[in-house]
Amino acid sequence: MRWPGMRYHFRTWHAPVCVAVVTLLTPEPWKATGPASCRAETVRTDLVFACGANNDLYRALAASGVTCPRYDTPGMAVKEAPAGAAVLILAEGYPLTPTGIDADLFEQAAKAGIQLYIEYPANVPGLRIDPPRKTQWERVVVSTDAFDPALPRLRILMVHGCHFTPTEAADPLLVVGRVAGFDRAVFGLPKEHYPILFEIPDRRLVIATTRLSSFVTGRYAPTKDWQVFWERMLGRLTGGAPVKLKVMPTVRPAYGPDEPLPPDAEKRSLAALTRWVVDAGLLVHASKEAELHKLMRAGQSFGPALGGPVGNGRHGLLEGFDSAIAHDGSQRQIRALRSDCHAETAACMALDWVVNHNEQSRRIAENLLDYVCFTSDAMRGPRGNPEHPAFGHVAWGVVAPAWWIANYGDDNGRVIQATILAAACLESDRWDEPMLRALLANLRTTGKFGFRGERIDIRPLEQHGWKHFQEAGTVFFSPHYEASMWTCYLWAYRHTRYAPFLEKSKIAIRKTMEAYPDRWLWRNNLERVRMIHCLAWLVRVEDTPEHRGWLKRMCGDLLACQDPDTGAITEVIGTTGQAHFLPPTSNEEYGTREMPIIQDNTDRASDQLYVTGFSLLVLREAAAVLNDPELKAAEDKLAAYLCRIQIRADDQPALNGGWFRAFDVKRWEYWASSGDAGWGAWSLEAGWGQAWGAATMGLRALNTTLWDLTANSKIAVHLPAVQQLMAVNKGGPWPPATQPAAK
Repeated sequence: MRWPGMRYHFRTWHAPVCVAVVTLLTPEPWKATGPASCRAETVRTDLVFACGANNDLYRALAASGVTCPRYDTPGMAVKEAPAGAAVLILAEGYPLTPTGIDADLFEQAAKAGIQLYIEYPANVPGLRIDPPRKTQWERVVVSTDAFDPALPRLRILMVHGCHFTPTEAADPLLVVGRVAGFDRAVFGLPKEHYPILFEIPDRRLVIATTRLSSFVTGRYAPTKDWQVFWERMLGRLTGGAPVKLKVMPTVRPAYGPDEPLPPDAEKRSLAALTRWVVDAGLLVHASKEAELHKLMRAGQSFGPALGGPVGNGRHGLLEGFDSAIAHDGSQRQIRALRSDCHAETAACMALDWVVNHNEQSRRIAENLLDYVCFTSDAMRGPRGNPEHPAFGHVAWGVVAPAWWIANYGDDNGRVIQATILAAACLESDRWDEPMLRALLANLRTTGKFGFRGERIDIRPLEQHGWKHFQEAGTVFFSPHYEASMWTCYLWAYRHTRYAPFLEKSKIAIRKTMEAYPDRWLWRNNLERVRMIHCLAWLVRVEDTPEHRGWLKRMCGDLLACQDPDTGAITEVIGTTGQAHFLPPTSNEEYGTREMPIIQDNTDRASDQLYVTGFSLLVLREAAAVLNDPELKAAEDKLAAYLCRIQIRADDQPALNGGWFRAFDVKRWEYWASSGDAGWGAWSLEAGWGQAWGAATMGLRALNTTLWDLTANSKIAVHLPAVQQLMAVNKGGPWPPATQPAAK
């Protein structure tokens, strides 16, 4: 007897009758979009589940007013299912244990005319199924027209942390493979791909080689595409109309595109970002410092949170979170102690102190700046030795040798900008002398035309001495790498009147503007935003029609990419070919280097790591100096956009309040091409654009700009003493012939 009546079998199967009760008793990372009231509107006996009560698909149906029988074992589900029903055997042991099913069960289901949907199988009669594999750069691709037009053939989907059991199948519905593209596999399917979902019609079997049903907990993306997939698939399993599902993602934007913002939204946004830094466990605690350093020296750059107490900034700050999302929806921490992230987070914390009166943020800001300037090796060792040619530079990062050896001009520039901002908020001159050393160290390794190149590491400085770089004819038309230091030099000239700061900046800026856009490295918004900042401050220092013209032109080209509806600055590909930071030109190239979050200029996405937050900052600086109402309006729209797309993840403090790198403006969710080898679409950074976006919220709350906020700096008082220290090394190779090499 299979299903004579709900009353008779009430104790045999489990039916969630009221969504409010399910939500309260099983607080899983799942939300119903309907009202918290009884929603058991439809009983579907043709869909029978073998799964736990917390399975995402089962609960999504309940939230949508669809009650289905559920059993704890496949055997019981098949035994009690009515003839002709679909039994969904879901992967309860995923990813550790594939789903094992007795061979007799297949025969029993076939005799009853039952359709079986099986996830992550260990065995299926007649099929060879290999041991599970885990994906790295592979993504799921629609390989059929069956879901068209909502999910057309070659549509890319993401099963995060995907483990699958390899097998072979004819005409699969979904496959997994390494594919390039934003949301479409633009180069087709790769030679190596495996079925993820396929049907065996003559045996009434549907096989999913991974767990597709955990699409909410696993944060499968795009969210709406997975909702559509399951609506269509449930209809396909039963031969009926698609089931309408209502699902709320566990990680989502703070506000909808048209949702009214509260009056203090920007203050809240700044506070949320600083709260995220604390709650996410990015601040290293003293009790975990030795363990962290050991992991970093061993090359273990990613991993789960170290746990334990929360730090206060005295022992450093982790970089953020890796883009890779695990099967349970979690993300690994990035175990890097970057100088730029420390200073930029300190700037946000200092602004949170001034704007929101958060005393904890004030203490953290001070500690982070002390860590960079005094207690870590970022400015100690060779960089703290006046006799060494690297004296004054700020290390890219500390502890791990690969980070410590590097001196990036753009990273040094952002450390300086963030530190002077934080110092102004904290009303302290404690960090002025180290920052002036950094300014002069970078200046003396800037070539005669005002360019430094991508980076100048410790070893080349020792081999050649700093004077070699000062006298070089370097020309590098990349504002991403170069313009941050020009911005700093202009600020330094304002306060010290030391002429080389202005002279080298002006030479380089003129050459760069004359080369725009055809000879720029990337010709994209990443480079425009850096150029706008130094041009805005050039107008502050020398207000000429030419300088204003350059600034207006660059702002106009940036705002040509601003979405009129949302205010987002959407990404563009500015050049072609095969090079660093260009889209992949084949499936095989996807994930092999740094690359943008779009495949071509028809893709509508914004980049919060490299562009959005910086755009907000520089539009504010430009609008102020030009007194341009159109720029101010663009700035206001962009600020609202950033508030809207900030992460809301009530059950995941490691994410709540940050910004992912990528956001799909059309879908209004976190989605993009995620082939960047270091910082993919779902990465979260404690510094860079995410921090500058929050910092500019603070500047807006104070009704000021970075230029005006730092107007009272007394950094110039240190100039004679610092110049004397800089003069100790005469610019030649290190060590001098009379001294032994440093160990």
